[in-house]
Amino acid sequence: MSRKIGHITILVSDYDEAIDYYVNKLGFVLLTDNSFGEGMRWVTVAPSRESGTPIVFVEADNDEKKARVGSQAAEHVFLVIETNDCLREYHIMKEKGVRFLGEPQEMPWGTEVVFEDLYGNRFDLLQVKSY
Repeated sequence: MSRKIGHITILVSDYDEAIDYYVNKLGFVLLTDNSFGEGMRWVTVAPSRESGTPIVFVEADNDEKKARVGSQAAEHVFLVIETNDCLREYHIMKEKGVRFLGEPQEMPWGTEVVFEDLYGNRFDLLQVKSY
């Protein structure tokens, strides 16, 4: 039996503003943007084409979903983005206006720093220490 996580969903207020932020500020790649009519779209992004598990944007279309935009994991880190150069990516993203919640720190498991997306979802940018 073979199993894997196929994709992860993030609630967004607007597809186009989310695409703009993730692609132009976070440096993600837009993988798909398919329209199915009546406002339905299948939009996926990922840190790179090779990353494996894409993020699917789900436009908040009711009050319950709208209330959860930006707080899918409360005030905890929602996803970890692994990189081979945390400091370089930190400086590039910060220059583009990404909000970081501190400076990169050396931890026993690697170098990491937490940032927020345009809605307030928290991500950890992590360069895993090689052993």
